[in-house]
Amino acid sequence: WAGIDFGFTMLMNNEFDNNFPDYPYWNTDPARSHTWNLNLLEHKFKLVKEYVGITTGLGFSFTSVAFNNNYVLFEDADTLTAFMDTVYGYSKNKLKAAYLTVPLLLEFNTNADSDKSFYLAAGLVGGVRLASRVQRTGDYDGKEFREKEKGKFGLNPFKLEGTVRLGYSNWGAFASYSLLPLFDSGKTVEVYPLTFGLSMNF
Repeated sequence: WAGIDFGFTMLMNNEFDNNFPDYPYWNTDPARSHTWNLNLLEHKFKLVKEYVGITTGLGFSFTSVAFNNNYVLFEDADTLTAFMDTVYGYSKNKLKAAYLTVPLLLEFNTNADSDKSFYLAAGLVGGVRLASRVQRTGDYDGKEFREKEKGKFGLNPFKLEGTVRLGYSNWGAFASYSLLPLFDSGKTVEVYPLTFGLSMNF
């Protein structure tokens, strides 16, 4: 668990499809939608020496979802939607959120020496949202502008992911799928982030 993760994030619907025909603003760009995980603390409860254990810890997760077009999010008491900005052109248009995370993983290792071990871990990662904002960079009348707007943007205050991690020694790969919707229930269509990427372990 302890280490740094970098991954790409896709938004999926409740049928595990990344297409939102009635909500085109959630058809985001996975190539520019990233997640960084900074996993600082780890503790392993040994079940079978160094080979099998339950791992927990503490970390931070930073997710950035890139919109394909000039969409501007709008939230009221009951609804989260977006409209197309026809005045400004955006070269960067992202929704960003930061979370405090805690894992609960069942871990298997092939060697007592972690530097020579293949590992497989699977379980849950829970999180609490700490901050969120929209960040835009664009051009208007030949002049570049940058703007940041802080807000909740209908984001669920909690997240819960199922995750699988595997690798050898200090390097690995991971995949996570959200078991809770990204946004508050009823505000918009259900959206579930899917993230996959690489890990460098401490």
